[in-house]
Amino acid sequence: MTVESFIGAVEALLTVETMIWLLAGVIIGIIVGGLPGLGPPLGMAIILPLTLPLEAASAIILLVGVYSGSMYGGSIAAILINTPGVSSSAATMFDGYPMSKQGRAATALAISATASAFAGLFTITALILFSPGLIEMVLRVGTPERFLVAILGLAMITVVTRGSFAKGILAGVAGLLVTTVGIAPMSLDQRYSETMYLYDGIDFVAVLIGLFAIAEMMKLAGQEGGIAKGDVTIDRAGITEGIVSTLKHPITVFKSANIGMIVGAIPGAGATVSNFVAYSEAVRSSSDPDSFGSGNEIGVIASEASNNGTVAGSLVPAISFGIPGSSSTAVLIGGLLMHDLRPGPSMFDPSGELTLTYTMLLALLVGNVVILLFGLSMVTQLGYLTKIDTDYIIPMVVVLSFLGTYALRINPIDILTIIVFGVIGFYMVRYNYSVIAFVLGVVLGDIAEENLYTSLQLSDGSYMIFVNPLEYGRWLSFVLSVVIVALVFGPFVKRWWADRISS
Repeated sequence: MTVESFIGAVEALLTVETMIWLLAGVIIGIIVGGLPGLGPPLGMAIILPLTLPLEAASAIILLVGVYSGSMYGGSIAAILINTPGVSSSAATMFDGYPMSKQGRAATALAISATASAFAGLFTITALILFSPGLIEMVLRVGTPERFLVAILGLAMITVVTRGSFAKGILAGVAGLLVTTVGIAPMSLDQRYSETMYLYDGIDFVAVLIGLFAIAEMMKLAGQEGGIAKGDVTIDRAGITEGIVSTLKHPITVFKSANIGMIVGAIPGAGATVSNFVAYSEAVRSSSDPDSFGSGNEIGVIASEASNNGTVAGSLVPAISFGIPGSSSTAVLIGGLLMHDLRPGPSMFDPSGELTLTYTMLLALLVGNVVILLFGLSMVTQLGYLTKIDTDYIIPMVVVLSFLGTYALRINPIDILTIIVFGVIGFYMVRYNYSVIAFVLGVVLGDIAEENLYTSLQLSDGSYMIFVNPLEYGRWLSFVLSVVIVALVFGPFVKRWWADRISS
């Protein structure tokens, strides 16, 4: 059945319509990623409501194309103008921009395209090969385990929060509160729904568009002139040099891709974390660490290989349990739900949506080939992306956001939702509140509530189903409970232990 699903996915992918949507998604992603301040969550959030008329497979392929393409596109601005198009390309600036100042921008861009494509090809291939084992694991996970995995995702807030721990917890709790609006999914009780427009709750897609699209446009509106300042010039001389340089460092590509895949699979971590982890590891293992930050090619290779490696990793919790490994996969989950596809065991069930899952993975595989060919062929033209004036970007994005959101449910409350959460997202970034913690709360709230309710029905109301493997035979639930406790209280124990040793 698994082989039949794979063959069906290949047949679905090789249709003209599917390939057009894949190509369009990758190119849109590269453009969106190349514009500082935009990035994959914004690009996917804008595209999301526009996919409503499409078949489920075409819509998801378009979204993952945008995701993969923008992960590479973010390096363009990072290398050319020392401004990451996406936060996950921040480490690329350290050596990419110095290479540009040395007249080696073409080399850096070629390295970025080659490393991104090779890492993406490797990690997606690994995910496809190991998917049979992943299928067995996912199908063994029951309702109590899915509840605990959702709680584990919320507990990851303690890991991914930077700066104030209290702000991270507050953001996560605020996200959970958003999911309490509307009719309760299991008991059908009305909660905070004073108007009929709120009976179905606050739309997840509208929240995402507000947090990412509107908030970023508000941020760009405060910047005068165009995105890029000054002239940007590049030539073709270093393209071959960039390709050769990447091929000379296969261990760095392999290691950074694996770092990206592993870190990407951790809910809430995402490409930004893997980007810096891979770069730090490249510096640590180098025989000449002092050269990093002044145009070392290995720094660009490590950073960009980890980016597209993260794409494969972040899909694991997203399609297996509905837990976003990043903001981008949160939007992807919204796309799945919008097309009546529920993340979980059905995505790996041969009698369910396994064919669609394979189609999505194969589309990413082909998408990385498109990135390689497009990126290398357009090196000398990519600089123009950074010259588009914000006066054109902002109204276009805002109009598309409002039209797309309203068309999704024809519910006027959604217009108010994107405005309110646009303002909230803007001030969360300004005052260093974790947006990803907020998104984790919004995404996981309903999942946790539904599975908690069902689990308690299975155990006749006993919470021991989560922690007593001897009675219920659910050892995975027990292990997950221990991990959750360790994540929640670990930072406090670590701080207490450090204070005790110092005193």
